[in-house]
Amino acid sequence: MPEEDVEAPEAYATPASFGIKSWAEEDRPREKLMQKGRAALSDAELIAILLGSGTTKLTAVDVGMLMLQAVDNDLNELARLSIKQLCRHPGIGPAKAITVIAALELGRRRKESGAGRRT
Repeated sequence: MPEEDVEAPEAYATPASFGIKSWAEEDRPREKLMQKGRAALSDAELIAILLGSGTTKLTAVDVGMLMLQAVDNDLNELARLSIKQLCRHPGIGPAKAITVIAALELGRRRKESGAGRRT
């Protein structure tokens, strides 16, 4: 990921009045997961749930999409980013970066654990 901050393309600019809360309930990431199950969500929607909110111009889903695009939609590459690198994305501070890193690390451990369990 380049050193500069990630700029949101205008195509992603979502005025606050068109945020996720204004979406149809079945399209909102949390509600979609409850109604249709985790497999029904895109990676960006799952990241949006972790983030909890976006910015005044971007929904959390938009931010998730930008994060994924920056790593060519490679979750393994996203998992390798540092807190500092994640914080270059709009709306991402240390707390949200740590949440994403922790979730991806849990996924990595789950994949690697097989029969063993770590507490």
